[in-house]
Amino acid sequence: MNKSNLALAVALAALATEATAAGFIEDSKASIGLRNFYYDLNNKNTANNNGEAQEWGQGFIFNYASGFTEGTVGFGLDAIGLLGVKLDSGGRNTKTGRDRTPGQLFPLDSDGSAVDEYSKAGVTAKVRLSKTEARLGTLLPKLPVVTFNDGRLLPQTFEGGQITSNEIDGLTLTAGQLESTKTRSSTDDIALRIAGASGDADSNKFYFAGGDYKLTKDLTLQYYYGNLEDFYKQHFLGLVHNWAIGPGSLKTDLRYFDSGSDGKNGSASGRAQGYRSAGYWRAGESSTGEVDNQTWSALFTYTLGSHFASLGYQQVEGDSAFPFLNQGGGSSSYLITDRQIGKFQNAGERTWVAEYGYDFAKLGVPGLKASVAYLKGDNVDSANGDLKEWERDFRLDYTLQDGPLKGLGVSWRNATQRGNVTTDADENRLILSYTLTLL
Repeated sequence: MNKSNLALAVALAALATEATAAGFIEDSKASIGLRNFYYDLNNKNTANNNGEAQEWGQGFIFNYASGFTEGTVGFGLDAIGLLGVKLDSGGRNTKTGRDRTPGQLFPLDSDGSAVDEYSKAGVTAKVRLSKTEARLGTLLPKLPVVTFNDGRLLPQTFEGGQITSNEIDGLTLTAGQLESTKTRSSTDDIALRIAGASGDADSNKFYFAGGDYKLTKDLTLQYYYGNLEDFYKQHFLGLVHNWAIGPGSLKTDLRYFDSGSDGKNGSASGRAQGYRSAGYWRAGESSTGEVDNQTWSALFTYTLGSHFASLGYQQVEGDSAFPFLNQGGGSSSYLITDRQIGKFQNAGERTWVAEYGYDFAKLGVPGLKASVAYLKGDNVDSANGDLKEWERDFRLDYTLQDGPLKGLGVSWRNATQRGNVTTDADENRLILSYTLTLL
């Protein structure tokens, strides 16, 4: 053994000894999430009813989070392992007259059929100093300017680095960079883009920074910045306020995004290469495909006992659609209109949102909850005049409160979308979930 290998072995042994004694192992947590997912999509008004999907799968989500080593600087390691197993795929996407919509639960094989299983994994190194933590590796960000998607069998993951600091009471600061993603129904690392991009137009640099400041126990102010190189720069302002009114409480959620072009998207030559945004531009306009968007929304939710009711409005302004990281394999945006089927983020779109929910615990059925939401959007810019769309979502959730299967969850999610913006669709999801705690 040479001196460098000996030194490395000694260092690793010392770290392992310190870790064992100081909580790296003792403070570790591990679990396996079991997710049984049935998905049914029925696209309307398509030739031979093509675009339907009926898929059923079993997902396994392993999560491990270590503690931190002792000392001024603590080190740790997290890991995630994801496995999806096909139970039924509803046929091949090349089957005559019954084409299936690809990428709903499973990746597709070379012959157009769903793979029998797929898996992905990630590791995250972490360092803690005082109340500041740095993470490098696999990330699942949940911020106004970037949000991972968890709407199918397995969640989406990103690769990059992130720093979160809570050194100042009431203030949480976050900054980082993302380079690639594995979408929810894929095992491949792919670069980043927005809706409207084409060809090889991708980016491997998304920068983000911002913070949440809890001004009072009931009032939180937010500012975040996001920059997808060669596509867009985005500023976000947010306000969340809770106000006790009589026997209930009113929550106010205000959001404002201001997005403009960056790099190649800002030039005609760059947009010609595919660095474009979705939207509608009149013939002859030189800004075709350039990011130009201001989106604001207000959502008010009143909670009284077992009831909650929400009313909101969102306005998309500017020539382009709302820009966000969208790889085409399933993505999420931080909009009050990002729902089961649609997002209502088209250029010019104005959307009203209404929602009602009820918790059945007071009726003697703890763990049972139901909600219904309705969204109506209009004024969507297009060559055929202003377009319209609406969506109705219904959700029923039940979680066992006791017994040997305590924590077992059942969720039925039903949605209908209609209009002339996109293809009409009916969708059902039936999800059984259970978490096994290992450590």
